[in-house]
Amino acid sequence: MIRPQYFYDTLKSYGIDFYTGVPDSLLKSLCAYLTENSESTKNIIAANEGGAIGLAAGHYLATKEIPVVYMQNSGIGNAVNPLLSLADEDVYRIPILLIVGWRGEPNIHDEPQHVKQGKITIPLFDTMGIKNEILATEEQDINEQIKRAVDYMQEKQTPYALIVKKGTFEKYKLLEKLEKHLELEREKAVQLVASALDDNSVVVSTTGKISRELFEYREMKGENHEHDFLTVGSMGHSSQIALGIALAQKGRKVYCFDGDGAIIMHMGSLGIVGNLAPKNFYHILFNNGAHDTVGGQPTIGFDINFIQIAHHLGYKSVISVDNENALQSILHSLDTYEAPVFLEIKVRKGSREDLGRPTTTPIQNKQSLMDFLMLTNLVDKK
Repeated sequence: MIRPQYFYDTLKSYGIDFYTGVPDSLLKSLCAYLTENSESTKNIIAANEGGAIGLAAGHYLATKEIPVVYMQNSGIGNAVNPLLSLADEDVYRIPILLIVGWRGEPNIHDEPQHVKQGKITIPLFDTMGIKNEILATEEQDINEQIKRAVDYMQEKQTPYALIVKKGTFEKYKLLEKLEKHLELEREKAVQLVASALDDNSVVVSTTGKISRELFEYREMKGENHEHDFLTVGSMGHSSQIALGIALAQKGRKVYCFDGDGAIIMHMGSLGIVGNLAPKNFYHILFNNGAHDTVGGQPTIGFDINFIQIAHHLGYKSVISVDNENALQSILHSLDTYEAPVFLEIKVRKGSREDLGRPTTTPIQNKQSLMDFLMLTNLVDKK
């Protein structure tokens, strides 16, 4: 295994000390080390992976120093456009060292949303013409591998990808910095909102622990899962899935359970919701200021005024709460607010250790929801 400090120091010996990207569970030890040991302007958690490529390109243009972009392989899709139309050797020729977590590695058990991405990770880089290799798992091999990558990038002036297998990095845990003034746990908040919904409502929940907590709530209550679409992948797109349902079945209340990292990743989607202004759309943001699922690295969630943004983008009602009493009060009167509604719930970072995962497959989840939507199809009442 590789110590994050050793990896960081090795890159620094080659003049590489600028990092940006989106955290990944396979890279969480490295990301935790960077969070605690790099200057804030030398390790920037980007809104999305494409934005990270842009940040890295800007750093190179200003310094001639090779930057690092880290990401989960699911984020390659966000990065494809700037990798091919900005950094590529046929365009601007910008060297960037890509550190990519290999979720869904073939023959290694993983969650279903990662299987396809895992199969095509290496072929995808090959297709894009990006030189790549699997990161060594022993420290004695790292220096030679980094030298090889740096020599290639300096010669070709193009990106180079190091693909990281599960268990490559030695554990380095990010120090917990809970927002002590926030009393409400996210799972409790998810349960409170879910319990307040009527029988014809549906929920589209975002990637990560919010979907897992919603699933476990249904299990605890002995309920089925036909009211919920668990967006186990496609980070940042749950609001648009919910919007599509809301526009097609205008007589049904549709709730999007979202996270701060996911909203930040594709914030322009809020403008589409606000512009179309569906009267049956309820956007619930559980804001804990962290990428909780992949290691707890910070987002800028607590530094953004989501309420003002949602208001100016066209949401008719915007509310923010940070305690259980306020949330209960809002839920009791939510029907009186003009939709689309944006409700921010500020919650504490963290989750229980034994939080489970959905036991249904994505196909089962999809079919169950579709059967419910078709059986109880609620068209526009106007």
